[in-house]
Amino acid sequence: MNTPLEDSARENAYLRQRNAQLQDDVTALSAEVQRLRQIVERVHARTLVQTPNPLSGGQ
Repeated sequence: MNTPLEDSARENAYLRQRNAQLQDDVTALSAEVQRLRQIVERVHARTLVQTPNPLSGGQ
């Protein structure tokens, strides 16, 4: 049986490791969000260029 100090040390080590994993996940998700924003901006820019203005009279 472990002492309360050993249990606390083990839990602390686990929580530190889990925190590091979650921080890595946040970093990866932030990069993915940025990548997807860039894709959306490119698609939106292409749509603006290709879509004629219906109010321009076809000119």
